[in-house]
Amino acid sequence: MDPFDAGAGGLLKQPKSVWATAGASVVAFMGIGLVDPILPSIAQGLHATAGQVSLLFTSYFLITAVAMLVTGFISSRIGGRKTLLLGLAFVVVFAGLAGTSGSVAELVGFRAGWGLGNALFVSTALAVIVGAAAGGSAAAILLYESALGLGMACGPLLGALLGDASWRYPFFGTAFLMAVGFLCIAAFLREQPKPARRTSLLDPLKALGHGGLASAAVSAFFYNYTFFTVLAFTPFVLDMSPYRSGAVFFAWGVLLAVFSVIVAPRLQRRFGSLKVLGASLVLLAADVLVLGYGSHTTAVVCTILSGAFIGVNNTVYTELALGVSDAPRPVASAGYNFVRWFAAAAAPYFAPKIEEWTDLHIPFVVAAVTAMLGALVVVVRRKALTHEAEEPETQHATEDSVTVFAN
Repeated sequence: MDPFDAGAGGLLKQPKSVWATAGASVVAFMGIGLVDPILPSIAQGLHATAGQVSLLFTSYFLITAVAMLVTGFISSRIGGRKTLLLGLAFVVVFAGLAGTSGSVAELVGFRAGWGLGNALFVSTALAVIVGAAAGGSAAAILLYESALGLGMACGPLLGALLGDASWRYPFFGTAFLMAVGFLCIAAFLREQPKPARRTSLLDPLKALGHGGLASAAVSAFFYNYTFFTVLAFTPFVLDMSPYRSGAVFFAWGVLLAVFSVIVAPRLQRRFGSLKVLGASLVLLAADVLVLGYGSHTTAVVCTILSGAFIGVNNTVYTELALGVSDAPRPVASAGYNFVRWFAAAAAPYFAPKIEEWTDLHIPFVVAAVTAMLGALVVVVRRKALTHEAEEPETQHATEDSVTVFAN
């Protein structure tokens, strides 16, 4: 069936519950890059250093990493609808409070609560959309995938548009949009059947006992350090107005979405997953190295270009992580993300520190080294990763790619 078919079960004929959840998903993914263009403005408004403001990412992703162990535990007990509403409620409250912050410490704390809410929401949204979809999952998965790309691209743009007036407005705007999402889901989404088996808190950690899954997680850990050095530290290097910075990261997000959804699967079919991943990591390392040492124009171009490599990496890592072990997909995804999100928390903290200890270039040298370490793990552990990498493409490839990124 063509997912774009306007007939029953097509993309345009999904129930209101699916559209409500997908719309809220766009806003949830916008929250990841929302603060990018306003980081310098926040630092100026709260009289904070770049290192202090970068903790907005650290607190957000540290809580997200730990929450990976509890989201399945909660949703398998109270159901998907209640988990979504709980996550949205957290985001509304803490995003709103973030806009009232009087110090960077308050803002970092509120951002942590926002991370918990986002983890609860996005780890459950795909399963809910697929379960509520009419006429099969193909159109629903495409809709969710589009929401992911749209959110990642538009987050920096919204942050720039609202943040040009005040750094507080993007937080209030997010709280308002998520409140609308809460009302829509409460009104249109019915509760779905709970899983037959409840997930325990230790299941994701047990899944990491599999060598292939552990290898994918460790490699992704190094890669994510590079990813979030670009996302959290580069705005200070570019030192642009919110509008211009937002435009740069909007273009970055567009490339990320296009290469994740369209380009990566085609490259995998032609060259194989491990070759594509290894090459993409090496190219990302070269890109961030040039970013760190190039002119301002070069830094802008390399920042945007990194979105292409990041998009490819996200897709390939996903399929490796979810296909290499025999653990249930939600459990394997939770274990994998528990490891990799710690790097997303570490990079925003260490990159400014490294600059203070050395100079502006060295954080990008470290980021290039971590990308190469990710590639090295893929080469050394290729036998453990080969099972998934050499499997033919299946109908679940797209579902896997959005599940792991969301989780």
